[in-house]
This record gives sequence, structure tokens and C-alpha cells, in this order.
Amino acid sequence: MTDLIAAPNFAARPRQSILTTSTQMKRRNAAETRFRVYGVIAIILSLVTLAIMLFTILRDGVSTFHQAQLAFPMELSAEVLDPKGNRDRSEMAKITTVGYQKVLAKAFAAELDRRGIAQDGLSAKEIGELISKDAAGVLRAKVLANPALVGTVIDAQVLAAGRIDGFLKGRVTLKTAERDSTIKPEQLLLAEKLHKAGLLSSAWNWGFFTNADASDQRPEAAGIGVALLGSAYMMLMVLVMCVPVGVAASIYLEEFAPKNRWTDAIEVNISNLAAVPSIVFGILGLAIFINFAGLPQSSSLVGALVISLMTLPTIIIATRAAIKAVPPSIRDAALGVGASKMQTVFHHVLPLAMPGILTGTILGLASALGETAPLLLIGMVAFVDNYPAAPPEGFMDPATALPVQVYSWASRADPAFIERSNGAIIVLLVFLVAMNVCAILLRRRFERRW
Repeated sequence: MTDLIAAPNFAARPRQSILTTSTQMKRRNAAETRFRVYGVIAIILSLVTLAIMLFTILRDGVSTFHQAQLAFPMELSAEVLDPKGNRDRSEMAKITTVGYQKVLAKAFAAELDRRGIAQDGLSAKEIGELISKDAAGVLRAKVLANPALVGTVIDAQVLAAGRIDGFLKGRVTLKTAERDSTIKPEQLLLAEKLHKAGLLSSAWNWGFFTNADASDQRPEAAGIGVALLGSAYMMLMVLVMCVPVGVAASIYLEEFAPKNRWTDAIEVNISNLAAVPSIVFGILGLAIFINFAGLPQSSSLVGALVISLMTLPTIIIATRAAIKAVPPSIRDAALGVGASKMQTVFHHVLPLAMPGILTGTILGLASALGETAPLLLIGMVAFVDNYPAAPPEGFMDPATALPVQVYSWASRADPAFIERSNGAIIVLLVFLVAMNVCAILLRRRFERRW
């Protein structure tokens, strides 16, 4: 007789078939069902939130990639642009953008008169305000680069003012223009006539990818060119500084370092550094790299050093996890046939851990690409309208980064800058998605199953 049968009151317990669902089983099944429902609800809420966020960004940012332009013939008057007639660049450079703006406004008004477009009592100044203030600077640079253009008639294609661009995109209306000090309803009505006449159109905005930041007076000319180059410089240096150090440290800690209190302390500190808020690294970079080392503020080098300090713990943790995932039998087999410890690690362990190492590294760099807080503290939020030079000198030049540019535009009052901040977010998301896809492809390419 077993202990179970000998237990008190065993015979008194009701016997029940295993094919019959008991009350306890019903409660357990109900709990599992509720848990599944909670999980599905959580996933649906997450997807809905993501969809709302992406819809909002795309709705407000896709229009950034198209820009209003004015096209009309223009005579480059020699009397205004080169009074002495010498075609000397040094003498022509004395003519400021004010003179070029007058040439643009005069040619634009002449084209309206030639086509018989009613101007609704607008003054010459108000008609000229339909042209972007950036157009005069672009025209001046073009003429100084080729003085032979003076005295000729060219087909000018210039940016329209920001409010006119907003009118074509539906952001500015006649009702809002009544309360806007920078535009009049009559100017919008004239813009509508120009659009019907073919003088005003919306074209692909290549300048958004190539132009630098612009002042509040010409938001239509603002671009992410400097931010893209600054981000590329930073990520290049982060890649060079982080990956070799992070992978080497991971290999040593996981395969060669003795297990004692010193290595335990190092591992704890690495885990703690990975959890430190990014703003703390910005304070550290400001104190050490700028105030103590004297490196130039808002340079790509300082930004890369700060981002490297923040990314290095993440890469070390991901690399160690990938190395640890390699089965111990691989090491035992290699050592059993006479391989040294170094040969075992570099010939057997690392090739098998490479997918995880590459994935962790790329995801760490993708996370670093979107960091903003530490870069704000080292001055990369400053207005930068000049491209940094080519490497290595360009690493020391003032620059900005894509997430910082998004923050800068979002903090400005003009709706055109808000539109551009959403456009920059779209570009940043494209880069992040591309890096994540690259990580997945590399994992599948190098993955080995055992």
C-alpha cells in the first residue's frame, strides 16, 4: 500500500475522471484566457499608438519635400550689378543682396505686367515680398561665380516666400492671413493667380537635403545638409572608437579575465553605465572635453567622444551576450583537438558570435544616432550655416546633428519650421529603419545553427 492510499481521508475524497473539467481547471483556463486577451490588447494599443504617431509625422512632414517656386525671365541689369562695367568680381562683390533683391522684384513685376495679371492695388514692395529673401543671396553667388551673366536675360527659378509656400500646402489661408503681420490676403490672392498662370508651382525640394539652416526670416530655405554631414562625421568616429574597444573588452572579460572581485566590479560598473541617463554624459563631456581639455565647442569630435562614452557599455553588453550564447561544447571540442585558448576564441567562438556582435553594434549605433540631450550640453544646438571642412580638419569645425536640428526647428514659432522638423524626423526614421534592417540581414547572413 502506497503512502497516497494510506493518507487520511483518501477514500472519502470524490473521484473524478480526467476527462471532466474541474472547477480549479476552469479557473486556471479562464486566467490563461484573460492573460492572452490582455496581451492582445497591449499589442493592439501599441500598434495604434505607433500608427497615430507615424500618421501625424507623415501628415505634417511629407509636404517638406516639396517647395513653392517662382519662375520668370529676369534681366541682370549691368547698371545695378556692375556699374563700372569691368566685370571685376571684387568690385561686383560690393553690391549687396539688397541690390539683387531690387533686380528680382523689378523683373517679377515686369513679368506680371507683361502677362496682364491684376495686382489688386499691391505696392511694388508687397509684390516683391512674394519672393523668398534667400533668392537674392543665391542669385548674387551665381553672378559672382560667373560675371558673364551680367547684362543677359536668364530664366530665374527662385523660392517663394514661406507664407506663399504654406498657402499652396493649405497651411496658410485667407482667414489666417488677416491676423498675420507678414502676409496680406491680397498677396495670397495674387499667389493664386500666379499658380493658375504657371508662374508659381510646387517642385521637389532638393534644397532640404543640401541647404544649411536658415534664419527665422527665410524658413523656406532651411535644410538639413549640415546636420546630415555632422551626424555622418560623428557616427564615423563613434564607429572607429567604440567597436574595436567594445569588442576587445568583451572578449577579454568573457574569455580571458580571471573571475575575482576586480572583474566583478568592472562588470557591475559597465551595467551601471549602460543605465546612466544620457544627459549625465553630456555634463561629463562639457566638463572634461570642453572645459578641461579645451576642445572646440559644438565640434563633431566632442560630440563623437560623448556619444562613444554612452554607446560603449551597450556594445560591450551586447557583445558579451553574443559570446556567452556560443555553446561550451564548441570550446571544449576545439581545446580537445589541441587548439590554444587564443585559437579557440578567434577561430571558433567569434565566428559563431559574429551575428550577435554585429546586431548589437548596429543597434547601439542606431540608438546613438537619435541622441539629443548630451549634444545640447556641448553646444551643438548652436545655429550653424556653414558646412564643416573635409576630414580630418572638419572634425574640429562647428557642426550640428540631425536630432539636434529637429529640436532646434521644433522650438521655433514659425509653422514652416515645425513642418521642417517633421520632415527631418522622417529622414531620421528612414536611417534608423535602414540600420535595423541591416542588422537583421547581417544576422541572417552570418547566423549558424547547431
